[in-house]
Amino acid sequence: MPRYDYATLSPEVIQGFHAAHAALLRGPLGRPLIDLVYLRVSQIHGCAYCLEMHSKSLRDGGETTRRIDALAGWRVSAAYTPRERAALEWVEAVTDIARTHAPDASYVALAEHFSEREISDLTMAIALMNALNRVAIAARH
Repeated sequence: MPRYDYATLSPEVIQGFHAAHAALLRGPLGRPLIDLVYLRVSQIHGCAYCLEMHSKSLRDGGETTRRIDALAGWRVSAAYTPRERAALEWVEAVTDIARTHAPDASYVALAEHFSEREISDLTMAIALMNALNRVAIAARH
């Protein structure tokens, strides 16, 4: 059972989250990578609502079941490109920032595959999904 309906109680804030998501989709990263990032963040936090939503979005966008199923073990899977691996490393570094402090090695790997704008948008996507996971989990959504 949900604890409270955050969308009804804080509609302007939720609209801001949705506006940020829409802006990211208009940016250079592309929906497939954004959804992959959102799904990985949601796996780390165990947000069932977000796991279902982003898995479905990936499937609807043509992503293979193999890649969706292997995402939690991306480090040992051959299913991901070097660009995706750099992004997923950054996902984990930023999501666990209290422990990792976003290490230089993870950032340097990003710079090999992403422009500064893309790195900024990627970091914003990670931060956005971390925030939404925390809201959904806290509200038991």
